[in-house]
Amino acid sequence: MELKEASISRRNLLRGAATAALLLPFGATLASCAAPGGGGGGGAGTGKVTADNPFGVAANSKVDAVIFDGGYGVDYVESAAKIMEANKKLGGVSVKVSSTQKIATELQPRFVGGNPPDLIDNSGANSIGWNTILSQLETLDDVLDSNNLEGTKISDTLFGGVKAPGTFDGKFVALNYVMTVYGIWYSSSLFEENGWTVPTSWQDLKALGEAAKAKGKYLFLWGQEAATYYQTMVVDSAVIQAGDDVRLPLENLDAKAWSHPAIQGILEILYDLIKSGYVKPGGAGTKFTEAQAQWSLKQEALLYPSGSWIENEMKKQTADNFKMKGFAELPLDGSQTTPKGTMRAEAGEPFIVPSNAKNPAGGKELLRTMLSKESATAFAKAKLAPTIVKDTVPADGFGSTALVSQSELLATAGDNVFTIKSFNLYGMNGDQLPIWNSFLEGKMTVADITAALQGLTDKIREDSSITKIEIK
Repeated sequence: MELKEASISRRNLLRGAATAALLLPFGATLASCAAPGGGGGGGAGTGKVTADNPFGVAANSKVDAVIFDGGYGVDYVESAAKIMEANKKLGGVSVKVSSTQKIATELQPRFVGGNPPDLIDNSGANSIGWNTILSQLETLDDVLDSNNLEGTKISDTLFGGVKAPGTFDGKFVALNYVMTVYGIWYSSSLFEENGWTVPTSWQDLKALGEAAKAKGKYLFLWGQEAATYYQTMVVDSAVIQAGDDVRLPLENLDAKAWSHPAIQGILEILYDLIKSGYVKPGGAGTKFTEAQAQWSLKQEALLYPSGSWIENEMKKQTADNFKMKGFAELPLDGSQTTPKGTMRAEAGEPFIVPSNAKNPAGGKELLRTMLSKESATAFAKAKLAPTIVKDTVPADGFGSTALVSQSELLATAGDNVFTIKSFNLYGMNGDQLPIWNSFLEGKMTVADITAALQGLTDKIREDSSITKIEIK
């Protein structure tokens, strides 16, 4: 499928300079070899179902939520929990919000034991592979069909395509709450001071690396837990260069996926940058937030690849004069086959409600509360990132240059946005991390990293115990 043939259109995605978008990759849908089953969207409690209590949450019941503690923290869910607890129309509910950075490690045993939490933010490097839990999740269509706390049908308040990333085999089981723009981030003030130009392709990076070195700086740096941010940059850049010719083989575990010329060309340039000393060494032994502070606070490197959560994640460790902006990941050269401005943009922070939870109705009610305009606006203002709820970000981005930058990137991209699902779908990140740490340290050649990444892909493809999900 070509980019221009994307079947899911974005509707009304721009409001002044504030925007967000949620789309499948090139309008794709997911088809599974095995239906996930789900809970049928019931999630029934024992309380009376009313317009103000659409899931029948029982009075005085308890809700257990486990939230990934990453770039956005967990306080936004805690704030929604307080609103829910104060909602007298529910008859008194208590909500426990727990945080973790090890979702899979801590929660997979609870799934196996039949006592999962009522609401989970299945995010982060240690997220649970989707193929392992699809049959154990509630469908969430009824959440979007319900009214928000302001009395408006939730589906009418959201950006278009919100169900797509969390829909598997036609069943909507994961609600992605936060809009994420993937790009390469930099200080526009630092660039202006030095007369540097934002690169337009990978061909520009070596000259920029030389300019950085002349100022005693690096072009890139990384931290151990975030080494695969560079995989994201490489893969996204290759998709921008060659579209579905790159994306679909990776998504569907093709035997030659990592050998595509666009991927290989980008890896060769990145390897040259590493060997030329333009990538700060030692990242494999550095915590990722410490490495990021070397970029945002100490300004030891010019560029950092990340999702748009980076501003909020580093807001306490960013130099006062650091005007953060981002640009789309770069094509290999000037012959990209996708439309100019193509970029990766998607909703992240996927929230799920397990069918076997003690109070799935309470989990859905907490989601409904988070989707209120009050909660979504508070999130955007505090985290400097939009949720999937429309009309919650002003044109000035609450004073955030990074948030305004996101809006501009999405406006330029239009419908030409994509995502990559297979790495998270099959829980590959943990195995990919040591490979990328070694490559970034200069301990692996392009041939080495290609063989290692393809080996992981082949292992999953050939494992008959793993349910494969075709991505189109």
